[in-house]
Amino acid sequence: MTRFLFALGAMLVACAAPAGAVSLSDALVDRMRGAQVVLLGEVHDNPAHHRVQAAAVAALAPRAVVWEMLTAPVAAQLTAEVIADPAALAEVTDWDTSGWPPLELYLPVFQAAPGAAQFGALVPRSAARAVMATGAAEHFGEDAARYGLTEPLPEDEQAAREADQLAAHCDAMPPEMLPMMVEIQRLRDAELARAVLRALEQTGGPVAVITGNGHARADRGVPVYLQRAVPGVVVFALGQSEGGQISGLFDAVLDGPVTERPDPCAGFAKPD
Repeated sequence: MTRFLFALGAMLVACAAPAGAVSLSDALVDRMRGAQVVLLGEVHDNPAHHRVQAAAVAALAPRAVVWEMLTAPVAAQLTAEVIADPAALAEVTDWDTSGWPPLELYLPVFQAAPGAAQFGALVPRSAARAVMATGAAEHFGEDAARYGLTEPLPEDEQAAREADQLAAHCDAMPPEMLPMMVEIQRLRDAELARAVLRALEQTGGPVAVITGNGHARADRGVPVYLQRAVPGVVVFALGQSEGGQISGLFDAVLDGPVTERPDPCAGFAKPD
């Protein structure tokens, strides 16, 4: 599948909408409908990105939705009745203590396909800590080789990923921690891929995946693990940038406004 790398200028499919709004074109939706799996990337706290996800899910009417934000047991409790009741949804997911942005941002996405089967792929923090001691492959289990977790990354990719992790942690991460952070990212990608394939097997698809851009990217993220496990599965990866800024390879990118947020690195600033 031909993919496009969008760096500073991402494709904007929107137009006669309110300032800061982004909408899906019919042509883009048609491209998504040709896939068995549609990854809908996001910057987690960007409201415009969640509006796009909700519109895409409504248009695609997937038989299953896979969530980066939920564990498998929690997702299995999400009936149409629970999804229709924001208070019940918040309680079942324990959203207020989850660490994710407010449920109000995600609620339209949940409610865009309430009849779809819900799947979770969240790697809990406790499991992530265990990976630091055992490695991703051992934690993942007997299918690790199928998803490529038993093989080291090429040296150039490993170095690039470690540099990304360092930048993401405000250049404050000890160097010896960087390989472990990459391992955790690989585990999360593989867990998402495994949940997607489980959803495909149980429902026949199509499957929509709600996840961050880093997991959606086609050159490193979930699509790599899906193709490794099931060569030929048809995947469409949508990235969503802020002000034209995004990293990675996607089938399409939608550009949204930049969300105002505190400087995440302010706490790491060194005193003069």
